[in-house]
Amino acid sequence: MALLSPTGTRWLTVFVSLALVAASLSFLLTPASGESLRPVDFADTVNMGGTGVDARRADDEGFVLPRVEVFYSGYRYVVGYVGIETAVSELGDSGARRQFGDPLAVYVSDFSTIEPTLTDEGFVVPERGRAVGWTPADTAFYVVGSDAAIPSGTVTVAFSDRADAEDFAAAHGGEVVDWESLQSRVGDPLPEKLAGFEASVADRHAWANDTVADVEAHRQRPVSVVVGADAASLAERAPTDGSVPLDVPRDAASEPTVSAALDAAPSNTTVYVPPGTYDVDRVVVNRSVTLAGAGAETVLRGDGNRSVLYVRADEAAVSNLRIEGVGDVGSRGRDLRNDSADWDTTVQLAYGYGDAGVVLDGAAGASVSNVAVDTPASGVVVRESPDSVIRNVSVEGAETAREGFMGVVLIGAASVVEDSTFLGGRDGVYTHRADGSVVRDNEAEPGRYGVHEMYTSESLVANNTVRNGQAGVIVMTRPTGNAVVGNDVRGSTYGVVPAGSDSYYARNVVVDNEYGLQVAGDRNAFVDNVVLENEVGARANDILPSNWVLRNDFLRNERAVESRIGPLRTWSHGGVGNHWGALPIADGDDDGVYEEPYRPTGSVDSRLGTVSGATALAQSPAVATLRRVQDAVSGLRQSGVVDTDARTRPFHPAVIDDALSDGAADLSERDVESMAAEADPPDNATARRTASGTAGGDAS
Repeated sequence: MALLSPTGTRWLTVFVSLALVAASLSFLLTPASGESLRPVDFADTVNMGGTGVDARRADDEGFVLPRVEVFYSGYRYVVGYVGIETAVSELGDSGARRQFGDPLAVYVSDFSTIEPTLTDEGFVVPERGRAVGWTPADTAFYVVGSDAAIPSGTVTVAFSDRADAEDFAAAHGGEVVDWESLQSRVGDPLPEKLAGFEASVADRHAWANDTVADVEAHRQRPVSVVVGADAASLAERAPTDGSVPLDVPRDAASEPTVSAALDAAPSNTTVYVPPGTYDVDRVVVNRSVTLAGAGAETVLRGDGNRSVLYVRADEAAVSNLRIEGVGDVGSRGRDLRNDSADWDTTVQLAYGYGDAGVVLDGAAGASVSNVAVDTPASGVVVRESPDSVIRNVSVEGAETAREGFMGVVLIGAASVVEDSTFLGGRDGVYTHRADGSVVRDNEAEPGRYGVHEMYTSESLVANNTVRNGQAGVIVMTRPTGNAVVGNDVRGSTYGVVPAGSDSYYARNVVVDNEYGLQVAGDRNAFVDNVVLENEVGARANDILPSNWVLRNDFLRNERAVESRIGPLRTWSHGGVGNHWGALPIADGDDDGVYEEPYRPTGSVDSRLGTVSGATALAQSPAVATLRRVQDAVSGLRQSGVVDTDARTRPFHPAVIDDALSDGAADLSERDVESMAAEADPPDNATARRTASGTAGGDAS
């Protein structure tokens, strides 16, 4: 037996005392034997599943969300689930019992009480005046595989009366099953989920590649009009560095101003703007033409009172130039704000209708490429312009977040933002209801957030580099189905901040931040991330932990995990956990997995390597005994995090080595102006992006 130092003895006394206090509180929160457990108002539950869109549309349109309420023996709150499949999956997960204890009572929405009908979208609508009741899950009958749905997907519906279930299936398709059969149909969802996430990453990269390829045709449009120059003489002295998009024909027309040239140009041609500085006043591109300059030497300078370029035609393009003289900080957006409107509308107006270097407004398939913008407001605003592409753009914004706005704003439709640089201002890329967008391979050193997603689902945020902001990637407002993959965040307050459900946070590298990776939302997967040398490696303060956290490397953080509220969280699954560095725990069978659970938030484990005597205490028989009791008795479980299958070796040693050797130089050291004249990314960029969709890590 290892002898404890006086310090270790004191820690043991404190540890056992805290455990006993926690145990007494937990037992007080467990319902007494025989106590009646009845459904509560769903608003009073700690709920998961569904999305903000599901909830908002259900309230607005009056359809019904199938719900479940579960009372657990080791959890003080009633847990509410949107979607019966979500609840069944959770109840069948061994990790859920470790976290919450045993289910004492389960109730499901009773559609027998409402005589349901379906809308054209499959949403369940009750007969007027009827309210949805509750019925015990184990006596209900379930219709699976019917036409019933909610905005985020298909659903199972429950009935207290079998005849009602059969009538519904006859009318809307599907099969009627009981509770036991329903449970047997729902197995471990994680392998299928991870495969689905990876497939979606590859699909979104492929969509972005195709979208970029489609706009490449804009570069091949023949020059029809030249601004302020004689076409014949210009053709004779055309530069050889590729800054002229195509050879300028000798018979090209000449117009004195940019606006006049755009008015004169036929559709599917190019307006060429030679090197020089052009003072412009609200230039509008209103047909499918390309406005192209000679790189950074072509400057369009606005009057400082408004946006400079407005693109309002499908498949229009702006390329190879620099924009200055943008209006200040989105004054137009502030003027449009309505204090009586909801917050969503207010923010959308303020950000989406402010001043910018380029505004795409209802311009499907439009593009902005090789453009530099010096702006006190936003760089590029994209409103309701599906399949648009923002590429090789550099935006130098205001010196502070308070003074500036966004590098790129996407509102209302899916777009691609790639291979661009954002310095200063507020956010690098801001999305608002821009479902399906792809933001990849950008660099940002923002005043606030690198990539900021609001009300945006099914998006891909991949391979972006963020330095010295308030947050690298931040997702808000309960979206669903997002993928945040392969991003590198350093020197920031927060690395990656998630929200919503059914989303994928994988292969991100977060180094030298105050907080590295936040684990939040529900049914999100946090896989194959490297969390290194942060003040706090991970934060886990969600009330209802329902996320998967595995195959991550948490190394050399001042505190591995911060978790102050909520029940115990199990960060391992199917025998696969995470790597936390070398631990004073045995691996007797030498299989690469420690034999004892590791608690990075525990009173003892969290002090390993930082407090004298903690290692000896962790190896003591007393602590080992207490751990075994905690695993068996939910009332003795501490809040925080436990990894039951901590790995002895890193999952991603090469990534760790690269992160430790790679400096975090400020992006502002780069010559930003040169971005406008840079060539397109190398031909292997597409292959690199496709490869980034492959699974990483080792599940063994």
